[in-house]
Amino acid sequence: MTSNISYSKAIELLQKCSSEQGFLASAQDISNYKRVWARDGVICGLAALASGEANLIATFKKTLETLATFQHSIGTIPSNVQFNNDGAEVSYGGLAGRVDAVTWFIIGVCQYAYATNDVNFLAKHAAKIEKGLKLLDAWEFNNRGLVYVPLSGNWADEYITDGYVLYDQLLRVWALKSYNHFAEEASIDEKIKQIEECIIQNFCPKSGGEKYHERAYEVCDISNYLPCSFSPAGYKSQFDGFANSLALLLDIGPANFQKTIVDYATTLQQERPLGLLPAFWPPIHETDPDWYLLKNNCKYEFRNYPNEFHNGGSWPMVNGFFGLALLSKNEKANATQLLQAINDANALADFSFYENFNTATKAPNGVPFCAWSAAGAVLLHQSIHTNFKLLL
Repeated sequence: MTSNISYSKAIELLQKCSSEQGFLASAQDISNYKRVWARDGVICGLAALASGEANLIATFKKTLETLATFQHSIGTIPSNVQFNNDGAEVSYGGLAGRVDAVTWFIIGVCQYAYATNDVNFLAKHAAKIEKGLKLLDAWEFNNRGLVYVPLSGNWADEYITDGYVLYDQLLRVWALKSYNHFAEEASIDEKIKQIEECIIQNFCPKSGGEKYHERAYEVCDISNYLPCSFSPAGYKSQFDGFANSLALLLDIGPANFQKTIVDYATTLQQERPLGLLPAFWPPIHETDPDWYLLKNNCKYEFRNYPNEFHNGGSWPMVNGFFGLALLSKNEKANATQLLQAINDANALADFSFYENFNTATKAPNGVPFCAWSAAGAVLLHQSIHTNFKLLL
């Protein structure tokens, strides 16, 4: 399958997922996917910016306006908004609130303003951004630099990560950097520096500085990548493909350790049958201590069987960001190979753009015609072929 055909199909799906209120998570009315979601919508919006398609960029703007309209009075951004004949139904999270909705919203507004040179749009939403940033400050709880995330508090909403989750710390750094491109405030620079130092001290191997949990850090084997999270109960040491990709994109950690992450992730990706990087690795099995935590963390039905969904499943969206990380480290050949693997997965069943795949069997999982599966491919395609750059 040629890259151009795959790209056209991905753009076509993003068009189908466009609504008057913003991007919908899927073109099909399945479960709760026919809604405007914060993280899904912003990731689709980043792909819209990369595509240069005026109508998709307009849908991104509508997505951000929807999220801004329904910001809670304390600063929370909706996890999702559903529109029906009776008006809007707003959710700030299911079993727990979604911390990453705030950071994705801030990233989205800033990336939109940067790519379209619409500083008035940023100014219009600056107060909402600053309210969100203040809320993130409060969510540190101990005022030490890292936000504390509840179980089920981000995109991996049925996984085991909680406490000081790496992914959420990195999104916050990206949000602050994006906003400060415009605000240029010394206090924000200092905050970015504080968070980055905390990430290095608590997630990188053999790092100096004060640790949040010295005893847990000493017994955690940090060698090939940044662990996914830690809490007062200790570290969860699984590899988080999304988070480690963000760390590479944001250039956080010693250069030699970043190279180690690239080597580990590339080997893991290329050795899998699909040629895709799993979201988290290794999978958790019934004999593992974390299985009890995993099996109970689902609101509707259990989906995190080994090698599926968050539990070792492979997501085209996550791989799009891993491809961007590879490009940022001058690994264009590997990024191009990865794009082909993403396109091959998206093309299965006549371009069904499944949500994720079983990493062992290659069987599709989850919702078909998933918008951010298309978005991951568009982002990487345009970054390779047009040198599109996000504001980082």
